[in-house]
Amino acid sequence: MKKKINLQAIQITSYLHEWLEYYVPSIKACSPHTKRNYKISVTLYAEFLKKVKGILPETLNAECFCREYIMEWIIWMKSDRNCTPATCNVRLSALRAFLKYVANRDMTYMAVFLQAENIPNEKTPKRKVIGLSKKAVKAILSVPNQRTATGFRDFTLMLLLYSTAIRVNELLTLKISNTVMDCSKPHMIVIGKGRKKRPLPLLSQPVQCLKRYLKKYHPKYNDMDALIFYSKSKGVYAPMSAENVNKMLKKYASIAHETCEDVPLNLHAHQFRHAKASHWLENGMNIAQISYLLGHECIQTTMVYLDITTEQEEKALETLEDENQKHKKKEWKTEIGKNSLEIFLGLNCGGS
Repeated sequence: MKKKINLQAIQITSYLHEWLEYYVPSIKACSPHTKRNYKISVTLYAEFLKKVKGILPETLNAECFCREYIMEWIIWMKSDRNCTPATCNVRLSALRAFLKYVANRDMTYMAVFLQAENIPNEKTPKRKVIGLSKKAVKAILSVPNQRTATGFRDFTLMLLLYSTAIRVNELLTLKISNTVMDCSKPHMIVIGKGRKKRPLPLLSQPVQCLKRYLKKYHPKYNDMDALIFYSKSKGVYAPMSAENVNKMLKKYASIAHETCEDVPLNLHAHQFRHAKASHWLENGMNIAQISYLLGHECIQTTMVYLDITTEQEEKALETLEDENQKHKKKEWKTEIGKNSLEIFLGLNCGGS
């Protein structure tokens, strides 16, 4: 006898397909990495419903996304799958995004979306990124054998990670068309979080290295949409994954650690980004410039990211002041200014 499929099940699965295959990549313009995370999260929820609640695809309905079930799902991820609180928060965020889409399509699902929105995130300990000293960076970059094809590729990748402080996923999705080198100010056009574009300047060494790399790995140089970094297996070209990059970095780190104890054995790509930002700050670069190059939306994010102290924060923010403003008398501190709301707000009271 043919199983009767719940009409809500058909509707929910239809919304899921639209959300993942059309809305997320096209309307929201999310990266493939984000789409992958969303898909994994929803798949995990479906697995939980099947294994723990005995809910099959044909019996799916709105009640399957109630607060009680989602809370149980989080506990299941931590106990059965050993997910960290941070991972649970990522999965919950993805499920919320899907339910928000469904609620916008059909108001009858608004209740389940609001329930999911009100579920508190798991508390996560603040993780401090272990930085890299300049000595450590130099030691790591000296390890790859640049006379071999793989060694030169790895050196180029690491050099770009450090010299531009680019995110590893931004680098791995970079295309030839994103590079501009035959000009007075060579740079790369990076597509960051939220599909926002920002230019990253390239210094002389990375430019020369990247030109040599493109000549070697992209000899025809005619496919401007080709990914700069890729992996090749059995004649098939595919994007490199962040996991493979981190695996490669750990291999070089273990070798570099023998001659430089500053090199962490558990090296990952993000440490190059953090190291470069810290070195920029040490060299006196304006915090606003660092924030822009990192692709942060606000300076405060950069402050927290670099673990800047209150005293350092004050000094950093002083660099943002215009030289004239630095020497301008702060009228709001005077007796007259304290009694004048207009002066306190910095409004010009001299004329209309």
